[in-house]
Amino acid sequence: MSINQLIFRSLKKNIKSYYLYVFALIFSVALYFSFVTLQYDPAMDATKGTIKGGAAIRTASILLIAIVGIFLFYANNIFIKRRSKEIGLFQLIGMTKGKIFRIISTENMMLYFGSLAIGTFLGFAVSKLIKLILFKITGIDQVASLTFSGQALMQTVLVFAAVYIFIMMMNYLFIKRQTILSLFSVTSSSEEKVKKVSILEIIFGIFGLLLIAVGYYLSSKLFGGDFSEMNELFAVMIIILASVIIGTYLFYKGSITFVANLIRKKKNGYLSINEVLSLSSIMFRMKTNAMLLTIITTVSALAISLLALSYISYYSAEKTAIDSVPANFSFTNTKDADLFAEKLAEKNMDYKETIIPVLQAEVDISKILVSTPEGFNLDPNTTPLAVVSDKHVKGVNVKENETLFTGYNDALAKFMALKDSGEVKLKTNKESISLHYLGLDSPTIVSYLFTSGGMPTVIVDETVFAKLAKNQEKDIQRTTSLYIGIDIQEDAQVKKANALFADLDFQDKDLNISRFDMIDSNKANMGLTMFIVGFLGLTFLITSGCILYFKQMGEGEEEKHNYTILRKLGFTQGDLLKGIQGKQLFNFGIPLVVGLLHSYFAVQSGWFFFGTELWTPMIIVMVLYTILYSIFGVLSVVYYKKLIKSAL
Repeated sequence: MSINQLIFRSLKKNIKSYYLYVFALIFSVALYFSFVTLQYDPAMDATKGTIKGGAAIRTASILLIAIVGIFLFYANNIFIKRRSKEIGLFQLIGMTKGKIFRIISTENMMLYFGSLAIGTFLGFAVSKLIKLILFKITGIDQVASLTFSGQALMQTVLVFAAVYIFIMMMNYLFIKRQTILSLFSVTSSSEEKVKKVSILEIIFGIFGLLLIAVGYYLSSKLFGGDFSEMNELFAVMIIILASVIIGTYLFYKGSITFVANLIRKKKNGYLSINEVLSLSSIMFRMKTNAMLLTIITTVSALAISLLALSYISYYSAEKTAIDSVPANFSFTNTKDADLFAEKLAEKNMDYKETIIPVLQAEVDISKILVSTPEGFNLDPNTTPLAVVSDKHVKGVNVKENETLFTGYNDALAKFMALKDSGEVKLKTNKESISLHYLGLDSPTIVSYLFTSGGMPTVIVDETVFAKLAKNQEKDIQRTTSLYIGIDIQEDAQVKKANALFADLDFQDKDLNISRFDMIDSNKANMGLTMFIVGFLGLTFLITSGCILYFKQMGEGEEEKHNYTILRKLGFTQGDLLKGIQGKQLFNFGIPLVVGLLHSYFAVQSGWFFFGTELWTPMIIVMVLYTILYSIFGVLSVVYYKKLIKSAL
């Protein structure tokens, strides 16, 4: 048999084991080529009205190739070890190590560059779809065209060729260092099989659970007012990260074995066939893969958290804009507002105008502040706040000695929580006015230009407001003391009104705000982030799922003789398959559940910095991730089903 025939027969034999690897490689190449095509697309930077996303896409492509490169190195390591006996047999029949390396490298070259060619073609084919998705998410009003980039092709080929060279170097070093004897034992020696549970493992297991619990507890308290200093917050974040990661490692190293051993002892060793195939298997296998599972769980939690937070921002874009600008259009002088109103009248657009005088005052909030934050440039005794009269706020009527705060930003409220009642003082240039604080209301009544980006607005009686206006502190007043809000009566006409707003030459253009533009800007920025994080997360999901699947393939091959014995003892395929399903539920389910828990507590601790809605975006992200992740568990069950069928 010639070398070429041997290569083709070996490739044909191994292609069944490589199909998921080939799929992941084709998917990665297609996604990378599409990203690089976007990077060189003029629409990402030069076109008017688009986002400047070239730099972000370039960074994402680097992270993408890092994820794919690590996956390819790891998968290749699994496959080369699995073929160690085959390499040993080649040496036994007289082949040199150089010739064996030539066979394996040629086989890999055909597989690798074949996948590269298919992936590049698919990447070109779907690049228009990916561009369309990006334009849709970010709100770019352009036609997505199908364009081919020679620069993108060259970069893709060079990057993946470099990865292939590194893989071949790894294979060469592996073949060169191994002896014939070690090649026949490398598979069995690569998996640690311990049949006893030591006291140290039990201690590690309990300690791991405690560390995770501590991390979760601290994350729930992170922005609750318990840690006010910036250095203190940073230190607690490091502690949370370290305790969760170390706790996760110890969880896989000892906790699962500890819990499984308790269940086994409770049954006095009388385990069913399902428990033998599931419980006993993961009891000793998971701690062997503790480091791998820790990395997969941690990065999965990171991907879910980032995607959930970016989706929270995207999902909350409209609500965030409403909290910042209460009207469709906000003005600071009557001349600009009248000009815009005149144009609306010409186009027969009905509108409602709201005019609110706004003053700035130094307010003593020290007696209603729950805790004074350190590290903030803020004096609670003289906090500058916007003040309005209840005369201009619909549905609010306060007495002369009372005040109500409204429109406080959620993120700021976490650092500077206010009590439900107490005493505040408004300071004028002549006196201090003591008022009874009635609490905090939610609606925003003036734009963020008057509230320092989210500080509460003080509502007082008209008499108090008049006194404040007469004796106001001149040096703290803003350039304008008038908020003018214009709301379009029909929602369908807001976009047309916004086009009019954009075309007008205002006197104070920088101080006039369109809520429509703010929503578009928020969605564009967070849409790009969500797009990038989503595709990077999907790539990691597929590559990590493939790695777990490959590990299950290896374990299945090692345990095949056990299935043969069980079949000879009379157990049916259905009996064994039920145990395998339980095993895969643990193997894929435990990292998934732990990753989801990590991401939940991470998102829960600081989601309010990103938007106004938590549950809907977070649940959508977690459900989608779970569905996609579960596919690899189903594929592993299908593989085991074939393995069990061939065991007898």
